Amino acid sequence: MPRPELAPVIDRAAVAGTVDAIARVQLAGGCIPWFPGGQADPWNHTEAAMALSAGGRPDRAEAAYRWLAATQREDGTWAASYRDGAPAELHVDTNVCAYVAAGLWHHTVATGDHGLLEELWPVAERAIDAVLGLQTPRGEILWAREVDGTPAPGALLSSSACIHLSLRCAIAAAAELGLERPDWELAADRLGHAVAHREEHFLPKRRWSMDWYYPILGGAVTGSAAERWAEFIVDRLGCRCVSDRDWVTAAETCELVIALDAIGRGEDAWRLLGWVQHHRAEDGAYWTGWVWPESVRWPEERPTWTSAAVVLAADALLELSPASGFFRTLHEESDAERLAAGSA
Repeated sequence: MPRPELAPVIDRAAVAGTVDAIARVQLAGGCIPWFPGGQADPWNHTEAAMALSAGGRPDRAEAAYRWLAATQREDGTWAASYRDGAPAELHVDTNVCAYVAAGLWHHTVATGDHGLLEELWPVAERAIDAVLGLQTPRGEILWAREVDGTPAPGALLSSSACIHLSLRCAIAAAAELGLERPDWELAADRLGHAVAHREEHFLPKRRWSMDWYYPILGGAVTGSAAERWAEFIVDRLGCRCVSDRDWVTAAETCELVIALDAIGRGEDAWRLLGWVQHHRAEDGAYWTGWVWPESVRWPEERPTWTSAAVVLAADALLELSPASGFFRTLHEESDAERLAAGSA
């Protein structure tokens, strides 16, 4: 895809510096906390592992996935967060649990090596089955389960959209291993339909940009992302995290970059990736966000998951790894399925 005139100030060497910044935070046991001394959670840990895979650090990524295997609970879930190696928040977050399947499939695509997927397939299988236990008859998936086993009283659109991504990755991984999971395929179809057509079934979170672009990023919605552009995009700064707050964030902007690339809006994707570079720190990591009326960074943190989002967005546009088309492929497959259904 040709670069527009306003090309982002980022190249392979800069991306490598960001990958190194993530690797420096990883602990000896494989866990990747948000920052040194900070908490970890399985979703952001997996996002950072995906960046390590895309950035040519498969050994580091494998250590991260083996940490997930070592900490998975008997029911296939994880605690919502960890600190100093111990569970901190004990409830189950379904999106957090499902994302391991996306990560393992991404690692397989990035490296061309099936060894880790074969080794840790039971981990992904248990996690997906546990998450699907919280799918409602209407298709959406409840966002959490309390410590006492009580299901959360509602579903989140962004959470279910991302779980749709993880389900599609789990189905692709199963097929690669010669396995069939028709129950997962049915669950993914029902979930995708709910995300694409039943917004009223989810808790009202339209102020958050993730509810705008995650249905696209997760492959449930194809087509234009223009309808809420003016609501969230701030010229030359990036994407607001929340529509009514003067705060742009690097991670949300980069996730939107990936979503735009997936639906063929490459020029907009390149432009936003360029704007993100004002968040870059000297060590290659990225600050969380920028509050522009006061011209201050907030919070003053450089989380590994923010840097990981930058790496994955850069990979999508610069085609740095075999997994550069990872999210785009979801849309290509969805389009093919729709065409096949229409001709049947």
